[in-house]
Amino acid sequence: MNALQRYHAANLPELLEKINRNSIGLDDYFERFFNEGCTNYPPYNLVSVSNHESRLEIALAGFSRKDVSVYTEYGKLIVKGEKEEKKEPETYAHRGLAQRSFTRTWTLSDDTKVEDVKFEDGMLTIKLAKVVPDHHAKKDYL
Repeated sequence: MNALQRYHAANLPELLEKINRNSIGLDDYFERFFNEGCTNYPPYNLVSVSNHESRLEIALAGFSRKDVSVYTEYGKLIVKGEKEEKKEPETYAHRGLAQRSFTRTWTLSDDTKVEDVKFEDGMLTIKLAKVVPDHHAKKDYL
């Protein structure tokens, strides 16, 4: 750990270069980490329920269940919302609700799984759980 403490913002590129040069198979990870676009849409909360359980809440006002898909692939949680384009554009005095199509991804650790997905009243709730191996699980002996 002491070796990492000598790096700071000024020589961060040097640290990343050393990590990249001495690692095999992490190229894709670094590429995603540094080049994946950051978006604020749709807004979401990530709630830590306990040490091994989290809840992802995504606000999807204006979307219906048929407009939304949730799936995992290659270690990522992917949420897609696809709105049909209206043929006759309406005239808005003010348009504060964004109802555009989107794809949002989160990288999941190998020990995280999706336990439950619910879509209710414009809120998509995804329950995430860490898989605890039997030899790490709590065991009561009395």
